[in-house]
Amino acid sequence: MSFETRLQKGITKKEVQMEKEKQKIDMLKEKLDSGKITRAEFNIKKKHHEETIKAMSSRMRTLQGGITKERRHQEEKAEEKKKKEEEKQKKKEEKKSSA
Repeated sequence: MSFETRLQKGITKKEVQMEKEKQKIDMLKEKLDSGKITRAEFNIKKKHHEETIKAMSSRMRTLQGGITKERRHQEEKAEEKKKKEEEKQKKKEEKKSSA
């Protein structure tokens, strides 16, 4: 499993967790509407869930940046390899022409 794949897996996990937190907020809203909890309780708990979502969102952006960095690294690696191959070809051609 490549590094990029692991990062992508982490992003999907965070997305799932964020959805669960949003569902919890919706459940709190339903409890508030039905009168089971007070507005103050709702606001306190909602704020906690929103902070959790914000933290997960931040972590997701970090992982996405890691994916971008990894892709750039892979491209640079491929370019270096291509340059080395071209240099080898030039050296072979020079040897053939000088011989």
